[in-house]
Amino acid sequence: MSTEHPQPLWQPTDERIARARITRFQTWAAEHHGAPAEGGYPALHQWSVAEPEDFWTAVTQWFDVRFATPYARVLGDRAMPGAEWFPGATLNYAEHALRAAGDRAGQPALLYVDETHEPRPVTWAELRRQVGALAARLRDLGVRPGDRVSGYLPNIPEAVVALLATAAVGAVWTSCAPDFGARSVLDRFQQVEPVVLFTVDGYRYGGKEHDRRETVAELRRELPTLRAVVHIPLLGTDAPEGALDWADLTAGDTEPVFEQVPFDHPLWVLYSSGTTGLPKAIVQSQGGILVEHLKQLGLHCDLGPEDRFFWYTSTGWMMWNFLVSGLLTGTTIVLYDGSPGYPDTGAQWRVAERTGTTLYGTSAAYVMACRKAGVHPARDFDLSTVQCVATTGSPLPPDGFRWLHDEVRDDLWIASVSGGTDVCSCFAGAVPTLPVYTGELQAPGLGTDLQSWDPSGAPLVDEVGELVVTNPMPSMPIRFWNDPDGSRYHGSYFDTYPGVWRHGDWITVTSRGSVIIHGRSDSTLNRQGVRMGSADIYEVVERLPEIKESLVIGIEQPDGGYWMPLFVHLAPGAALDDALRDRVKKAIREQLSPRHVPDEIIEVPGVPHTLTGKRIEVPVKRLLQGTPLEKAVNPGSIDDLTLLGFYEQLAHKRA
Repeated sequence: MSTEHPQPLWQPTDERIARARITRFQTWAAEHHGAPAEGGYPALHQWSVAEPEDFWTAVTQWFDVRFATPYARVLGDRAMPGAEWFPGATLNYAEHALRAAGDRAGQPALLYVDETHEPRPVTWAELRRQVGALAARLRDLGVRPGDRVSGYLPNIPEAVVALLATAAVGAVWTSCAPDFGARSVLDRFQQVEPVVLFTVDGYRYGGKEHDRRETVAELRRELPTLRAVVHIPLLGTDAPEGALDWADLTAGDTEPVFEQVPFDHPLWVLYSSGTTGLPKAIVQSQGGILVEHLKQLGLHCDLGPEDRFFWYTSTGWMMWNFLVSGLLTGTTIVLYDGSPGYPDTGAQWRVAERTGTTLYGTSAAYVMACRKAGVHPARDFDLSTVQCVATTGSPLPPDGFRWLHDEVRDDLWIASVSGGTDVCSCFAGAVPTLPVYTGELQAPGLGTDLQSWDPSGAPLVDEVGELVVTNPMPSMPIRFWNDPDGSRYHGSYFDTYPGVWRHGDWITVTSRGSVIIHGRSDSTLNRQGVRMGSADIYEVVERLPEIKESLVIGIEQPDGGYWMPLFVHLAPGAALDDALRDRVKKAIREQLSPRHVPDEIIEVPGVPHTLTGKRIEVPVKRLLQGTPLEKAVNPGSIDDLTLLGFYEQLAHKRA
């Protein structure tokens, strides 16, 4: 791959570099902690991975992290998995998220926008009051540190209040979006056994109301550990029998009490896609998320009290948790609950305009949809406040970079970022002081020793390899739920290269230090940034008697699209007609997620397996991407090699 001497699409001005928070941080860290004063970002990054104790000490001091009890040292054990961060320290994430209420009480902490696109503010004082009231009531209900509190909620202010109140108590938050079907939610929540469930009666999307009361009733029946259910009447219905009313729980005027918990105390549980069975229940810590998100949002995203931060997301995606952490930097966060394309494809730009957004985050898929639909953001909207457009969910293709540059502003900072639910952060992406090259992420993040490795563990430059991280990050999972010996955690990231995090992405690290993401090197289905495992699809599809077995593949397309075919091996006597196709789609839409309805359903003569009986998804994906058969798969590991001929021929036809 040639990465020689291209011209940057965007270059920050000297004035912008000088005022960037990361520049001021480097100057201060050089004075107080031995960071390099010269050499700009590359020198700062090299120091941050070579001297992690000094770097993370500097981060906590720069952002004035409040430790109720001091730490004994920064990094107790550096081994992965199991790195020990700030042993001895106690703190509280929610306390830091609400600090701006002290001097900006009347300013908006949240701007809530629904499909009317009219922003409604929630001030810092009101947010703090509601969190204090709800935290007190959670304690009254018997919620204690370590208990799990769950939310089946859209992206509304109540979800932010519930998360922060949960963290204030020292309990553990977990959430799913209400477009998830009951089975998907139960596969997640049943693992963690929540004691409280916050729910809505329904949600609005695409101009329609979607009643979720039957789903909520099923969740209540199937979650026996629940002590309380809290009803939020988004559609105006009365609370069902036995449920508590949100307004009653948040009516008080109680000063928040912040439980001071150990640095590695669980903050929330996020969920992987569930490629091989149930979704992994990923536990991240109060302290680890606090310091990682302060670094990411305050330094890389350059956010502060004067900013407004909007990312299009749902509560079922880690970007929602990341968005809420914008409060840590005193930033006003914008919550949009609605369809990304309602009433027209330009909807998100309208939200950015009406909220005065300074950093606007979306998916690469949305950018490409706007380009395809002929949207002209700068012509049709006042985007003068927008300093940065960031994208994630999938790699932003070069055409997407050029479209943003041409159609928004030629001096626009475009930040394609890549990370994962697994760390709830970015491995590589935004750096306000570096140039932007078309189709590339600017650089690895501070404190993240990101490399591209070949199968033997040798680092690669300007060549495609596996994304690895060779040093611990504070937001790496402290564990998976229900994984007592850590074997599932270890097997997820550390089996390929012992002691080194392998993420499952193919990347190129260029000789200029930028990063190119080529998509997944595993079989996770990543649709509009929402990841789901193939196992979820198989469970639903193969309940239909006509389907003997199935195989689902998600493939990133060169134009930025995402092709997700479902291959079905039919039972004897069955026919793949329109009626069966419709039933398959309906089952996936209703029981899993409307985002993961396949683009095509294709009949196949059979599904290939390994000799141990596992469906071979990654080799089929490689075949469909054009990799020759002899390079895509080890022939000796397949039960019926002739079956691969079908997929190879399909790839030739599509090419």
